[in-house]
Amino acid sequence: MRDRTMRVLYVDDEDDIREVAALSLGLDPELEINVCASGSEALAKVREWAPDIILLDVMMPGMDGPETLAKLREIETTAETPVVFITARTQAYEIERFLSLGAVGVIAKPFDPLGLPREVRDHMPGVADVA
Repeated sequence: MRDRTMRVLYVDDEDDIREVAALSLGLDPELEINVCASGSEALAKVREWAPDIILLDVMMPGMDGPETLAKLREIETTAETPVVFITARTQAYEIERFLSLGAVGVIAKPFDPLGLPREVRDHMPGVADVA
């Protein structure tokens, strides 16, 4: 049993997808959810709210997902935080590229709202095997 909830930061520029993700992840009582609409908003948020995992949309205006990930790695508190890209770009070479950038995984869009909490847990070190 963990002594606190796991903090999940979901970053996506699309309001409806952010809302579905927040509702989906919010169904898991052991997950605490926070959402951001852009990479720059996420960079500000992580300074005040330290997530255990970050779910990051790849294609966003301004600062895209890969650029946001690079910036997160420059912040001491998020340098090692697991990041999972959420994207419709799921061809093998694209997934390989995302992993080479330092992501721990890729979740395909559209995601299954009922399965999203499990998929997030699968990407958290030492958590997937804890019931």
